[in-house]
Amino acid sequence: MEGLLDFVLRDILTRSGGIDRCVSEFIRVTNTLLPARTFERIVPELHNGGRTFAGVPVRPQLLGSDPACLAENAAVLASLGPFGVDLNFGCPAKVVNRHGGGAALLEDPELLLRIMAAVRRAVPAPMPVSAKMRLGLHDDLRAEECALALEAGGAEELVVHARTKADAYRPPAYWERIADICAVVKIPVIANGEIWNVQDAQRCRELSGCQTLMLGRGMVTDPGLALAIAAGVSPTPLNLPTDAPHLAWHILLPLMADFWHLVRSRLDRKKQAGRLKQWLNFLRHRYPQAHTAYLELRTVNDPLVIDRWMAQQVSLKADLKEAA
Repeated sequence: MEGLLDFVLRDILTRSGGIDRCVSEFIRVTNTLLPARTFERIVPELHNGGRTFAGVPVRPQLLGSDPACLAENAAVLASLGPFGVDLNFGCPAKVVNRHGGGAALLEDPELLLRIMAAVRRAVPAPMPVSAKMRLGLHDDLRAEECALALEAGGAEELVVHARTKADAYRPPAYWERIADICAVVKIPVIANGEIWNVQDAQRCRELSGCQTLMLGRGMVTDPGLALAIAAGVSPTPLNLPTDAPHLAWHILLPLMADFWHLVRSRLDRKKQAGRLKQWLNFLRHRYPQAHTAYLELRTVNDPLVIDRWMAQQVSLKADLKEAA
């Protein structure tokens, strides 16, 4: 999820619990051999043994369409000691697809096989190589063929986003089509797409046949979702709506303060306010407090003003806790 689930948000979300592994934003590979510092800039967890500070492994993801160039870059990446290498065959962005990358590659299963095989040969045998795909570009008629091609090329694990590029992010996700893919491949398959709450996770598991799930926007919107799914916790028995958050606001607030501290220390000043507002824009779909905060900060671009706002929020939380 380029521009959203970067190393800062990975750090914060993995502190919430329930996450077994992260996949990085894609690292675009064109016709050049990227230096180690490029991989380390996008995946600074490589300086921490390949893990977030909460101890969760991170698998860097490469995006490109040239087998030889991807293989050369995968070899450099592998030398930095990541927890495997992932390949992106699912990005629906027009600029990526226009250059033959991401979901556009699902029109050419033979090229998928060549890419996967080249990367698998370039990466040391003990290091896993995985892939993420959608069901197709315009339709899902070749979904099984693409999955088989990736398996034949040496993929040891496959994440399937249960929509085509044409579907974009519009609901529903066709989880039952993941079951069709599971029926023809022998490697582990992970289900992805439109998982917003525990009920969605349960339904996805039933229809896809996959016990392992990948969370995207649902986790950004509800940072307690992964832990709730792992524990089988649902808000329904408490007569709460299915869109109720699984992490209380008073617990999330210190994580948000940590997030802002990381943003202030690691990102360019011009991008800082926007990064906080971006996350609040997701959170406000679950938290009324986040909606209020988003409205208060929507026109604020000065990080110093947000510094004061954040200090006030943390102080107010401390006062409420003391009063209780």
